[in-house]
Amino acid sequence: MLKTILVIDDEANMRHLLSTLLVKHGYTVDVAGEGMDGLSRIEAKSYDFILCDLKMPVMDGMTFLGKMQERRHTATVIMMSAYGTVDQAIETVKQGAYDYISKPFKVEEILLVLRKAEERERLRRENVQLKAQLDSIDGQRSFGGMVGTSKAMQEVFRLAEKVAAYNTTILITGESGTGKELVARGIHLAGKGKCAPFVAVNCGSIPENLLESEFFGYVRGAFTGADKDKKGLFEEANQGTLFLDEIGELPLDLQVKLLRVLQEQEVRRVGAVKSQIIHVRVLAATNRDMATLVKDGAFREDLFYRLNVINIHVPPLRQHPEDIPVLCRFFLDKFVIRLGIEVQGIAPSAMNLLTQYEWPGNVRELENVLERALILTDKNIILPEHLPESFGAKIQYRRIDDFSGTYSLKEAKIIMEKRLIGRAMEAAGGNKSKASQLLELSYPALLSKLKEYAL
Repeated sequence: MLKTILVIDDEANMRHLLSTLLVKHGYTVDVAGEGMDGLSRIEAKSYDFILCDLKMPVMDGMTFLGKMQERRHTATVIMMSAYGTVDQAIETVKQGAYDYISKPFKVEEILLVLRKAEERERLRRENVQLKAQLDSIDGQRSFGGMVGTSKAMQEVFRLAEKVAAYNTTILITGESGTGKELVARGIHLAGKGKCAPFVAVNCGSIPENLLESEFFGYVRGAFTGADKDKKGLFEEANQGTLFLDEIGELPLDLQVKLLRVLQEQEVRRVGAVKSQIIHVRVLAATNRDMATLVKDGAFREDLFYRLNVINIHVPPLRQHPEDIPVLCRFFLDKFVIRLGIEVQGIAPSAMNLLTQYEWPGNVRELENVLERALILTDKNIILPEHLPESFGAKIQYRRIDDFSGTYSLKEAKIIMEKRLIGRAMEAAGGNKSKASQLLELSYPALLSKLKEYAL
């Protein structure tokens, strides 16, 4: 498509000159005699570029530029003047102009500035498109505070996103450390009540004799020590979400009362005479086999079915190892900000160990392992030696002061060189150019050493 240009200049000769020149080089050109006329034209028509003189009657170039910024027009503005100074040129750019040209100018000069402006606009459009694509990808690979590109996690995200719009009870199952609470928080934030409270409680962490008063609250004088009224967890979460983690640890007598709350949508504080209506969305989670608990009589069947209207199962990390690199990048970015430690990334050999590990502690364990490794590294890259010994990291490059019992400086030098080169190649992921930089050794010298040591 032809680029459209508006030329604003009070000199008729200059308008004619620029119009003829630009049309000859493939532009569509309109002209205006001063800033007010220029404003009228940009209100009626969209332009890619505007060439505007600085000194004009009625409305000068700087006033035009300011009015254009106020009205949020996006055309690229190039200012022109025969009386300009360096300070004035800087000021026009500060006010939003793309560039400044001093009159008289050569034909090549005006065409070069326009080509540069076109290139900038092309890059800007590509950046906008790329950002939109990245936002789309991020939206597809994440939910709440979780990330993952695997089919297994995408299924979790899709289901969670779908049920978030409905005020129904959801049971989130999965091993410890898989991110069940993150799923719950994501559902809350994606739902209609995202601005309301999100209250999380671990049912296994509250002493049994305090569970009822914690859940439902109490009135003053209900028992010894109850010197004032206190809201329970259900009241605190009113109009929002109550997340009951480790629901399988709930005692049977409290299960009965919880079932009544879910059915009647009302709670009664301990010691109170009247109940009060509440509107709470209940999300529950467990790492236990609820069907087995029901079969063994440890969990009420009616409550289980009331909680399990929708079941979201979060798979263990060992079942979607393809997400480990994505998770590693996510955690490293977080730790770099929190700990203030710069890191280039993870060596391929270390990443292989991370993806082959079984991860009994799942994503939580991965996060802890990476934080430890980041603190231990002194080369701005995580190597196998920075991982726990349980990962089975090879130790052949871990120490350079182990010379196999030799007292020969000549043999020690060979061993040290071989091991340092091995570590550098490992850290560089096999990239010889990068390894030579780490070793502060020329590229040809490194190639010679690799051949010499058969590395």
